Amino acid sequence: MTDSSDSEERMIVHATAVAIDGAGLLIRGKSGSGKSDLALRLIDRGAMLISDDQVEISRENEKLWLSPPASLAGKLEVRSLGILERDHVSGIALELIIDLNDNPDRFPMDSQSMILLGIKFPACTLAAMETSAAIKAELAMQRIMQGAIES
Repeated sequence: MTDSSDSEERMIVHATAVAIDGAGLLIRGKSGSGKSDLALRLIDRGAMLISDDQVEISRENEKLWLSPPASLAGKLEVRSLGILERDHVSGIALELIIDLNDNPDRFPMDSQSMILLGIKFPACTLAAMETSAAIKAELAMQRIMQGAIES
C-alpha cells in the first residue's frame, strides 16, 4: 500500500527475518521449508529474531526496514515445542534475501538478486536443512556487508 502523505510503502510477507550484526536477513520459502528452523540455528549463533512467519517490510527512501507485525513480536515457532517467546529487534535494514530450496544451484550468488518495493537486493538460495545452512547464511551476509563497505 502507498501512503501519498509520506511516500512510505509497506507490505507483509510470509517469511522469517533475523538480524546478523545489525543487518537484516529475510528468509523466504514455502510452508514447512525450514525458515523457522534456520532462524533458530542463526539465533543460536548470535543473530537476533526480527519476526517469524510474517515480516512487515516498510520502504523509506531507498531502504527497506524489517519489523514484526505486533501480534507476532517476539514469537518463534519451534517445531515439536510450539511457539516460544524470544528477544527480538525491530526496524532493521534489509541487506540480504535467502530463498529456501532443497536443491540450490552450486554457484549462484554472484548473479542472484530480488526486487522488493522497487529496490534491488542481493539474494541467494540455500537448502535450509543442510547442516551448514546457518554458516552459509552468515558467510553470504558477510560477503554482502564487505561489498557494501568496499563500495
